[in-house]
Amino acid sequence: MKVDMKSGRNFPRRTLYLILLGQVLSLLLALTTFFASLIAALGVDTPITQGSSSYLAAALIYGGILIYRRHKLLVSWYWYLLLSFLDVHGIFLFNKAYQFTSITSVTMLDCFALLWVIILSRVFIGTRYTICQFLGAAICVAGLALVILSDIGGGGDEGGSKPILGDFLVIAGTVFYALSNVGEEFCAKKRDRIELMAMIGVFGFLISILEISVVELKNVQSIKWSPNLVLAFVGYGVCEFLLFSTFSWFIQVTGATMYNLSVLTSDMWVVLIRLFFYHQQVEWLYYVAFGVVAVGLIVYSTSEEEEDPGDETAAAIAAGDSSQDYQLLSDGNGDVDSCCTLQTISTVTT
Repeated sequence: MKVDMKSGRNFPRRTLYLILLGQVLSLLLALTTFFASLIAALGVDTPITQGSSSYLAAALIYGGILIYRRHKLLVSWYWYLLLSFLDVHGIFLFNKAYQFTSITSVTMLDCFALLWVIILSRVFIGTRYTICQFLGAAICVAGLALVILSDIGGGGDEGGSKPILGDFLVIAGTVFYALSNVGEEFCAKKRDRIELMAMIGVFGFLISILEISVVELKNVQSIKWSPNLVLAFVGYGVCEFLLFSTFSWFIQVTGATMYNLSVLTSDMWVVLIRLFFYHQQVEWLYYVAFGVVAVGLIVYSTSEEEEDPGDETAAAIAAGDSSQDYQLLSDGNGDVDSCCTLQTISTVTT
């Protein structure tokens, strides 16, 4: 049954569904973080290798579906190559950070992706936000700054020898993630989700294999495998694949901003893991930071996001609305580019 989002029918049920699905994503992200930190704790430094298995799974499963469909790509391959490059190196920076800082710092600081996604969505997709939403995002960022302050004071030493370096690796990783998230949101909403999953899987795996052979081959060959390490690698790959699959559907029906808001609570799951699995004490400033982030999330959520012009355009096309004319910006071969936007060429009557 089609839900009328404009009129608000079934809104409470849909909202509850999206909140619960967002928490599934949040838990998957926390588990992925946990397994990545466990691999680092076991003395293995192979950040690219860890992510390659999820790309391979996506290439095999979704690539098989794409081959069965036997239709031409809706997006030029080089845009998928770019998105894959951003995604691979975002994962690399995050996994590398576990060598230097704590699991809690990584999961708190990855919320910086929210800030970048808001900016990029506004610039490239045309999403508009209210002042209250910008205020909520600013409060979240202020809370994340407390994490860096805690690490400067020595709160992050249990996660590595150079917590500040680890913090900045995470922040750099959020930039790559935000760029890939916004690009993937556009492809999932305006083109085809299965194609997105398949091509990101194929190119992500190829890029990973190439870079493993150049920068990680010695580290991979020196790994001393144990049951715990095998379990950590398998757990990471499974959780990363499930996260990627669920994420692509989630941003198709909502957006990258809503995703990054939902996974803010992954910090809560990670703190529970840290307390009950690692038996470590958590710095009191982390609790303050989490509280500030929670306040920012509430402030953001109290203001409804203004209508996205891109979504309005897609909806009009899907409904066969002839009152507006739309132009698909295409490349030289006539194929629609993924990073080209739907551009309204007629005036919308208000």
